[in-house]
Amino acid sequence: MLVRLTMICAGATAATRQGRFPLDEPLEPGSLTLARAVRGTLRRADRVWTAPALRACQTAEALSLDASVDPMLADQNYGLWAGKSVEEVQARQPEEIAAWLTDPNAAPHGGEPLAEVVRRIAGLMDRVIAERGHTIAVTHASVIRAAILHVLGAPLAASSKIDVEPLSITDFRSDGRRWVLRACGVTASKPAKPLGPKGAHGT
Repeated sequence: MLVRLTMICAGATAATRQGRFPLDEPLEPGSLTLARAVRGTLRRADRVWTAPALRACQTAEALSLDASVDPMLADQNYGLWAGKSVEEVQARQPEEIAAWLTDPNAAPHGGEPLAEVVRRIAGLMDRVIAERGHTIAVTHASVIRAAILHVLGAPLAASSKIDVEPLSITDFRSDGRRWVLRACGVTASKPAKPLGPKGAHGT
């Protein structure tokens, strides 16, 4: 394998814990503590990127990663629903949220549909596959789900069956021609081990 992409999900925020569509919020203190506890356990990378959101940048900093911002790693845009809970939207816009949950091309919130997120991340992974070495990307659950769907060639409807925890690590490898999913679900709240060819593990 010549190419490696390690995606780290940004830590939790108040919105995450309350089941709300995310805003650009800071990490909760517990997430900062967890991230700092595993700093130094990641293998050396040739390049480190982070999504532009505050929670992603704070996660990278807490992990002692010198990351540059890449807009392609941005979270899904939830438009007018940002900051609202699913229950709140369900009560006010039941037809709209039903459409959003069943149609990957729907964006009733005025934001970004799932299908567009997958296209965006497919473009990112096409860019990474052309580069040798190890890339670490601090990003969001929606982006990591999109990457998994793209690599597995899974239907977009399968997105709702992929659970990506805050501070979890998903590892992809490539021979320069195709991607494979190497490990998924390593979480900072569990005993941390260095991620290497024999150290990658998942749940």
